[in-house]
Amino acid sequence: MGRFRGGLRCIKYLLLGFNLLFWLAGSAVIAFGLWFRFGGTMKDLSSEDKSPEYFYVGLYVLVGAGALMMTVGFFGCCGAMRESQCVLGSFFTCLLVIFAAEVTTGVFAFIGKDVAIRHVQSMYEEAYSDYLKDRARGNGTLITFHSAFQCCGKESSEQVQPTCPKELPGHKNCIDKIETVISAKLQLIGIVGIGIAGLTIFGMIFSMVLCCAIRNSRDVI
Repeated sequence: MGRFRGGLRCIKYLLLGFNLLFWLAGSAVIAFGLWFRFGGTMKDLSSEDKSPEYFYVGLYVLVGAGALMMTVGFFGCCGAMRESQCVLGSFFTCLLVIFAAEVTTGVFAFIGKDVAIRHVQSMYEEAYSDYLKDRARGNGTLITFHSAFQCCGKESSEQVQPTCPKELPGHKNCIDKIETVISAKLQLIGIVGIGIAGLTIFGMIFSMVLCCAIRNSRDVI
């Protein structure tokens, strides 16, 4: 009996440690998602009338999952401390929802990468054409693109040179630069999503093992 209770206590502490890690991971995911959404390149693009909303969908899911992770981590600690099967069962269900959301984010980031790239490139092409037709109208949009991606023009920068960053060393094709930047960012989002999904698997295992151990201990008593 004493050995059984010792094993139960060990599992409980493991779950408590996991929940602390899970809560910290949730905080990091929220910070990561908000930084991606409102910092650097994406911050500049979001100020435009036609922002790449397709790109933002994965970030919104990621931030939402991070907020849920923090909440679930807190309730997971309460369930482990109180040895409540009901709370642990709810904890398992929430982890399953987070797992599905993170896998969706990861798959979305990898599979939808080409669509997101084409979407942003088409935004640039439209701004480029508008600038050539009416230089006063398209000026601000092109400056935003060139500043955000640190590029200038397409095959040549001569026609749009006034909108290019002055500190830019030489010509950099914006179509190619958009593909490189968006691809790298979506790949990072996908890796984070899949990584968090893997972490939730351990939480589901710990919660089920503890839940079964609590039930068995009560049966013994």
